[in-house]
Amino acid sequence: MVALFGLAVLAIVAAVDVLVLVVFGMTRSRSDGSIAFPVGPMLLVSLLVVGLITLASMFRSASLRSGGGAVARGLHATPVPPDTANPAWRRLRNVVEEVAIASGVPVPEIFVLEKEPGINAFAAGYSPVDAAVCVTQGCLEVLNRDELQGVVAHEFSHVLNGDMRLNIRLMGILFGIIALSVIGRQLLNAAFWTGGSIGGGRGRRDNGNALWALGLGLLVIGGIGVFFARLIKASVARSRESLADASAVQFTRQTGGIAGALKKIGALEYGSQLTQVHGEEVSHMLFGEGHDWSALFATHPPLDERIRALEPGFDAREFRHIAEQWTSLSRAPSADDPRASATGMLPRGLLQSTGAPLPGAAAVAASLAVTSVLPHPQARTAVDPAAVAAKVGQSEPAGFAHAARITAALPEPLVAAAHSPQQALPLLLALALASEPATRSQQMRLVLQRFPTSVVEAADALGPAVAALHPILRLPLAAMAFPALRRRPRPELAALVQALAEIVHADGTIAVEEYCLAALVRVQVVDALDPAGGFVAGSSKLVDCRESVILVLTVLAAFGHDDTVGATRAFQLGLSAVLPDATDRYEPPTDWQDRLDQALVRLDRLAPAGKEILVQAMTQVVREDGQLRVAEVELLRVICAALHCPLPALLDDDATPGPGGS
Repeated sequence: MVALFGLAVLAIVAAVDVLVLVVFGMTRSRSDGSIAFPVGPMLLVSLLVVGLITLASMFRSASLRSGGGAVARGLHATPVPPDTANPAWRRLRNVVEEVAIASGVPVPEIFVLEKEPGINAFAAGYSPVDAAVCVTQGCLEVLNRDELQGVVAHEFSHVLNGDMRLNIRLMGILFGIIALSVIGRQLLNAAFWTGGSIGGGRGRRDNGNALWALGLGLLVIGGIGVFFARLIKASVARSRESLADASAVQFTRQTGGIAGALKKIGALEYGSQLTQVHGEEVSHMLFGEGHDWSALFATHPPLDERIRALEPGFDAREFRHIAEQWTSLSRAPSADDPRASATGMLPRGLLQSTGAPLPGAAAVAASLAVTSVLPHPQARTAVDPAAVAAKVGQSEPAGFAHAARITAALPEPLVAAAHSPQQALPLLLALALASEPATRSQQMRLVLQRFPTSVVEAADALGPAVAALHPILRLPLAAMAFPALRRRPRPELAALVQALAEIVHADGTIAVEEYCLAALVRVQVVDALDPAGGFVAGSSKLVDCRESVILVLTVLAAFGHDDTVGATRAFQLGLSAVLPDATDRYEPPTDWQDRLDQALVRLDRLAPAGKEILVQAMTQVVREDGQLRVAEVELLRVICAALHCPLPALLDDDATPGPGGS
């Protein structure tokens, strides 16, 4: 990308120099027949062009600093409100929330390109915290639930693989090298209204066509930028799209969903084309080709190739069969029919091929109620350190089913509060408030110092429902509330972080669940306040972060074991895995929270290989007794979130109950 960008800049500078020489006749013949070029003016023009490209790139990058939502709104996409009554949007939101919970990242903003009949989607943002997922109306009208889930999982893989940050930077850089074509169009427009002259008086007679020539020349030279921009996007995007297809299969553990979506792109009239919005800027971010370009500029591998990577026996004649199916449509008898699209439509032949109707909403809800049994707070399960490290950015086969059970188990009033911009902040405060009356009263006085009485009263009103909440539902509920929370004013977000820190210190002791909630919100809010600078891939080595590594292992050992002997043994086991030559002793600090916050900031600067080793070492600590408890899992997941290594759920409904469990 850097090499192609350099070539593009050189080619544009050279072309503009030639254009200026020709338009303004700046060359002259010497007595010996050679041609003299004005070196000084040409150097100035070259510097101006380079400066223009740089400023245009910086301007576009700055306009995207607010995150993925800015990209979606720039394409006039419609945000999907949390409390939407639209059943198609409701299905989309459910799918996105399930994928987010299953993959251990905050729920992103959700958008729909309502006027686009093609099947396409994209994810944008600098990090998972400021991500936005956008799908076309065609996805909702054509794709069934599994296919929609496959497309969303494909986009989430871009979130977790770091493609979003690369894509947004690419948008900013490439805008600089196509800016001249924009200027050329403006000059042609100006020439139309002024008659094409530059200057006034006698100059109008001498260079009457100069503005036309300059505008047309810059428009043509801008084509150089467009050529290189498409070439750069194609070279970067094709490999990332292949990776995203593979990652989507790892997410969903089935190829039928994403393969079905790709087949419908190949079979149906609009395919994946964007017809109503100018999507050139985001073409490298889309699920499918947004434009009918040649193979040289294609941002995705050939469609047949993508499908055969998922289904080796695929026959292209299947496109014709799918196209014939979708010529005659019927409305599904049930809104929950998994074969139907989000808008409730399916091919008439598919509807007639089955005799028994699928279960309706009541039956589905009853089924979820039966299967939404969650692990006991003291439940334990065996884990393997290497397997846990491999889960970062991935999902287990049961990940989506587990996420569905979590969302089904959440009380509706709390879900509504999480989706409400007015209630999301009180909900997070309610999650942090203690149930013991004296401590709760002290905490509420602290909250009143930062928020109005109405916010405190709303948090208190949510108290009974929060108190009855299963421990494993607390962090997923907080993650679900984040899109609504992000819409609050920036000062309120900063005040929330401070309030949570004060709340957890109010009684002089800090429980694991209190710290987990405060730390998770702090990490997400910090990233949300500065999306572009929230996360930068680090290069530090483990030996450079020795004290921070030791502190993290110490805290995990202290909270994961009931006795000092077991905690010491666990600490030494983890230390030998990450720093084999270290001889440090297990000494848990009393001021562990503030020190841990600082340690996590330093550890976030580790190189990816170092983070992988650290995750394995942390897992060695918490599994020393061969098992994990809910509290240990949540602490491990929050630490991983602070390291920008999202970790899916490690406990599910098959976890073995511990003492007192059932």
